[in-house]
Amino acid sequence: MQGPIPARLQDLGIVLPPPRQAIANYIPVKIAGSLLFVAGQVPYRNGEYPYVGKLGATITIVAGQEAAKLCAINMLAQLNQFLDGDLDRIVSCVRLGGFVNSTPDFADHPKVIDGASNLIVEVFGAAGRHARTAVGCSSLPNGIAVEVEGIFEFRP
Repeated sequence: MQGPIPARLQDLGIVLPPPRQAIANYIPVKIAGSLLFVAGQVPYRNGEYPYVGKLGATITIVAGQEAAKLCAINMLAQLNQFLDGDLDRIVSCVRLGGFVNSTPDFADHPKVIDGASNLIVEVFGAAGRHARTAVGCSSLPNGIAVEVEGIFEFRP
């Protein structure tokens, strides 16, 4: 029987990709009590980075929001794998942290990270409302535009 979260993903037309393996010395998801800490997820799809560049220069806010949404989809894929395909065990999204590769004068970091926040709220409803940080940085791995990390409460 399909639970509410997989059904909501299906209604939104979202198919979770296979999660990427860690590419350095870290694990994608770490459990601490009833919290799951998801390592920074990048806008990676089908073997490539579709959003490379800086906000305020070569990447628009709309494209940045799409990059952040893709990061959130990849985060859900990591959680789905960690929870053996049972995203209904997620109780709430506690916090998201977003990093925006941007020019020094770019000031719309929160608008960009809304791409991830909006998706999490769409998927989890009120339980998806979360605390958040959205910061700018001078570079990100492989020149990507955005990276998003998260903390989720779950039912063990």
